[in-house]
Amino acid sequence: MRAAACVVAAGARSYAAIGHWLRRAPQDALARLGFPVRGVLGVRPAASMDTVRRVVERVHPEGLAGLLRPANAEQTRPVRLAADGKSARGSRTRTRTAAHLLAVIDQDDQVIAQLRIPDKTNEIPCLREIRAPLDIEGAWVSADALHTQTDTARFLIEDKKAHYLLTVKLNQPTLCDSCRRLPWGKARTKCYDRTKGHGRKETRVVQVLTVAHLHFPHARQVARVTRHRTDKATGKCTRETVYVITDLASHQAKPSDIALGVRSHWHIENKIHYLRDVLWDEDRSQIHTGHGPENMATLRNTALNRLRTTGATNMTEAVRDLSYEPFTAPLDLYAINA
Repeated sequence: MRAAACVVAAGARSYAAIGHWLRRAPQDALARLGFPVRGVLGVRPAASMDTVRRVVERVHPEGLAGLLRPANAEQTRPVRLAADGKSARGSRTRTRTAAHLLAVIDQDDQVIAQLRIPDKTNEIPCLREIRAPLDIEGAWVSADALHTQTDTARFLIEDKKAHYLLTVKLNQPTLCDSCRRLPWGKARTKCYDRTKGHGRKETRVVQVLTVAHLHFPHARQVARVTRHRTDKATGKCTRETVYVITDLASHQAKPSDIALGVRSHWHIENKIHYLRDVLWDEDRSQIHTGHGPENMATLRNTALNRLRTTGATNMTEAVRDLSYEPFTAPLDLYAINA
């Protein structure tokens, strides 16, 4: 699996690409990866593509994540967490839906957990399952409108001693209407948050009100977030208003803090899911058997995590740099010496 991790970090997208790398790998690279010597000639034969495929499909995802975690990694309590799901579209078959993966990232854009959503269920109960083993006391936990559920809020506050920032949209019509009817004309403070990326400019105007009787567990503040987006290519402008509820009081979370939390939540889409599609063409990957879809996603997540720890900011350039020295640079990235 260490070999597969190295090849994926250098840009490999398939089992065939991993197998090709192993066939071309020099003996010193195979020695660093731990392939044993066979025969009287002292040659280290590499694993075949079929062997790689069987291992990736069969190894348990939690075991793989533990194997790839640095031995000296510090287990620090996260400050902010964001969760979001993504479907590996190419993994769909005639008899099985596409693998849907729920991931959690921290404030440093490090993927700290990932779970495949079982067939015939959805993200809602799995969000509690994926966070159950994590020490997230005091952390700000953000999630999209799908997870704005009373059980999720109680789990975060009462069981995990964390805080929530949950988006409210029309999938919760009563709650959304209650937020819309609040006296927003009395909101005295505003926060303007501007960002650029993916061919558009976006300005978010955040207003916050303290609430006492909102029918949602532990809710203490509601933020109205108005997004103004401009497409740079067409000049088309759009406007969208969403609401965010939190258990944090006004002295704990100011409008600027909530704006930061909202922006940080979308890092999981922009800095994880989007990059996996751009760098590894994940949506068109035909890997669908066994644990293959989630384990390949774990290898991609791990590569992004390691590159960020080195200070890399442009992931396209960082992966390209690794591909220029495919038999040494990825091994150095993972600190594989023998």
